[in-house]
Amino acid sequence: MPLLSIPSPSTAWQYFDLTAWLRDAFGWSLPLDFRIHAYAICILLGIVAAVILANRRLNARGVERWIIIDIAIWAVPAGIIGGRLFHVFTHVSDYFGPGRDPLSFLYIWEGGLAIFGALILGSVGAYIGCRQVGLRFTAFIDAVVPGVLLAQAFGRLGNYFNHELFGMPTSLPWGLQIESSNAAFPKGLPEGTLFHPTFLYEIIWNVVGVVVILLLDKKFRLQWGKVLSLYLIWYGIGRSVLESIRVDTSETFFGIRTNVWMSFAAILLGIIIFLVQSKRHLGKEPSPYLPGREPRSKSGVDSDDTWSESDDDAPAAVSDSDPVTSSTAGRA
Repeated sequence: MPLLSIPSPSTAWQYFDLTAWLRDAFGWSLPLDFRIHAYAICILLGIVAAVILANRRLNARGVERWIIIDIAIWAVPAGIIGGRLFHVFTHVSDYFGPGRDPLSFLYIWEGGLAIFGALILGSVGAYIGCRQVGLRFTAFIDAVVPGVLLAQAFGRLGNYFNHELFGMPTSLPWGLQIESSNAAFPKGLPEGTLFHPTFLYEIIWNVVGVVVILLLDKKFRLQWGKVLSLYLIWYGIGRSVLESIRVDTSETFFGIRTNVWMSFAAILLGIIIFLVQSKRHLGKEPSPYLPGREPRSKSGVDSDDTWSESDDDAPAAVSDSDPVTSSTAGRA
């Protein structure tokens, strides 16, 4: 192997056997094997990172702290379901057919979440959550998409632990080592062949994208879904290139992989959103909240008036029959 090639992690790193650890450490015995997969840990870390970044961005726009949690309750499960369904749809032969376990499409811990499916159903969940808490969907989505891109970088690290989604053979010094026993290892290639580490390329592309989008948003104060449009364009460009050099099986249309078509669609949609919203909304969003859904003042005072006893033009005291106000008037 070339000295600088990237080794795949040992299969021992793919999961943590909690059942064996509890048995060896404490003598406890669980009725079922319970494993925490590295892929799942990476996905969870990505979700946490996205929530924290989105919370900070929403706070900066005047939204209550951690309201993102109320929306994530809807968006995250919907996104996971959508991501899994879309992955299975684009890799049907991996889950159905002769010799396949018909229930394997449920084994999400083995990898396989498609970002485009996650975006579609996750957006539906986010829209429902925004209606529940009274946030503008555009304000929320603009705040959250940089975190989504960051979460995708964490997810690609999970693909590395699973030895999956690598690219075509390469002689570059940073080629990825993949064992020939891997089900996705192309037939006819000699053992020791190196492959493009597409997981690493996408991690770099996504992290750079987060920085670029945040800088553009800071400079131009993008609103009305324009941050979302930048995300769709940036990710669509990168994914269309990286998807084209992958060697894992995927459904194709007119000889082009499904996710490449989806990347083109994302770019087009991003351009349309940016142009339409730039024409429709010339000013800034009046509030990140929907009209009439702004939270009440923390002081609990419904009125905008803040009178004090020293104000010469304060309202006259109410009748002495009120014990509270009459005592206040007497002290005045």
